Amino acid sequence: MKLRVTVCEMDCGLGYEQYIDQIKEVKSDLVILPEMPAYFWFPSLPQFNKTIWQEALRTHDEFIKALNGVTIPLISTRPVQEDVRLNQAFCYCDGYIPIRNKYYFPNERGFYEARWFQRGEKDFKVFEISGTSIGVLICSELMFNELARYYGKQNAHIIVVPRATTNLDKWKIALQMAAIVSGSFVLSSNRVGEIGFNGFGCVVSPEGNVITHTSKNKPFVTVRIDLKDAEKAKKTFPRSIYD
Repeated sequence: MKLRVTVCEMDCGLGYEQYIDQIKEVKSDLVILPEMPAYFWFPSLPQFNKTIWQEALRTHDEFIKALNGVTIPLISTRPVQEDVRLNQAFCYCDGYIPIRNKYYFPNERGFYEARWFQRGEKDFKVFEISGTSIGVLICSELMFNELARYYGKQNAHIIVVPRATTNLDKWKIALQMAAIVSGSFVLSSNRVGEIGFNGFGCVVSPEGNVITHTSKNKPFVTVRIDLKDAEKAKKTFPRSIYD
């Protein structure tokens, strides 16, 4: 089966409103947005602030409402308040569908996420959209190759990676390695601007080749992929040595 997939780069610090029309106009089968796209990157602040947290919840609520009418599956993350504060991956397609909550958080300059969020369950199961098996790694979780391998063993066609990252060279390698060890397509979108976020939303083949990527002049890019390529890749090295 062939799919049209879309990745992007967004200056989320300027507000999500400028992107809503563009998101709704995308002609695709699956759209990936960056990590927590509806508010400035508040985990850059070293101390938790209740007022800012409440504002982040509110703007993401508004963002979800603004997606009303979107019938193409769209995957991203957002802050949620349950018994604890979580960073939740979700799929939006004529409604909000929670997927899983982020488990691995950094705690360093610009990325004090461990001070703003608590861990979700360590639950890395694939989910399906119209017969397509998808795994989600939220930003820093990409750095754990065993998670990508685990999705590969579950026969994931696609691994989705919403990001908020700098240091492009390191993250590009990580995206390619996730594809290589899993035999899955890797689709990733990133923030741009603010504290040095450098974009480079990309689609990576199951063999680790960058098929397409975003740029300042092309912040949204769409490409067609063949899911059979992911199915075939599972039978070849290094995926073939799974136990």
